[in-house]
Amino acid sequence: MLLPRSCTVAALLWLTTLAPLTPANEPPRRTPTSPTAPSVLDFVAPNYRDAVAQVMKNATLSAKAADEEFTAHTKIYDWLLEHPDRASLAWRRMKIPCVEITDIGNGQFSWTDPSGSELTWRTVGRFPDGLIWYATGKVKPGTLLPTAPVKAVAVVRLPRQTLDEKAGTAKFQPLVNVYLQTDSRAANALLRMIGPAAPRMAEDGAEQLLLFFSGPARYIHKHPDEAQSLLAPAAKK
Repeated sequence: MLLPRSCTVAALLWLTTLAPLTPANEPPRRTPTSPTAPSVLDFVAPNYRDAVAQVMKNATLSAKAADEEFTAHTKIYDWLLEHPDRASLAWRRMKIPCVEITDIGNGQFSWTDPSGSELTWRTVGRFPDGLIWYATGKVKPGTLLPTAPVKAVAVVRLPRQTLDEKAGTAKFQPLVNVYLQTDSRAANALLRMIGPAAPRMAEDGAEQLLLFFSGPARYIHKHPDEAQSLLAPAAKK
């Protein structure tokens, strides 16, 4: 298993601003057709439905990816998906560089960096074997570029096949579609700078988003004796 040198949900969302929307007549390269907007919106909390619909319908940019098939303990993997701050901490405890994600309460999580980038997100919907994240914030793509306001939606599908019901293990192969909306000229300027490499960079970012959660789950499945030390809360300062 390849581990990322650096991992963060928020930073990966910024990578999706590096690729234009996939044309309607171009099939996905490695993933099945994504859920249609109406079926996904049926599962979004009413107070977020309009915001999610606007991002998905009017997305400036998007990316999609699939994780490789892996085996994990169902409860641990599902728990990590609900606690990105602890997934980040688990990576660092495995000696893999990973920026800090903060649980700010009420089901919300945030990420910031010294340049002024900041994103806040939460789970706004769940459907059979899947969930929907909604994020808002701002990202500064470069020293000479202005801060770009962003809104993003990630639709994560988590198909699973039970392997051992008693042990609680299953086989997973997650899929993700990320939609990002920004009216900022900074994103367009950055796209022009990066050129034809942008689509692949965005897809890599979406793949890393999936690996961010599956990596610790895979590792714990292989090393169950380390589960407690990896998933324990951070020591109070």
